[in-house]
Amino acid sequence: MSKATVRIIVNKDASLKIECERAEIIMPDGTVQIKEGRFSLCRCGKSDNKPFCDGSHKGGA
Repeated sequence: MSKATVRIIVNKDASLKIECERAEIIMPDGTVQIKEGRFSLCRCGKSDNKPFCDGSHKGGA
């Protein structure tokens, strides 16, 4: 079995943390965003920067 090229960490009641060299994210309108390194994807729907997590799930002021 080869070494994984993408690592996905499922945070309880929070985001999906992605660790990879390079990811291609295809947005609903068909545009493509490239992300490298680490980023998080929103699972709660509260982010103003969907599909990426902006920490809104944490609540607060």
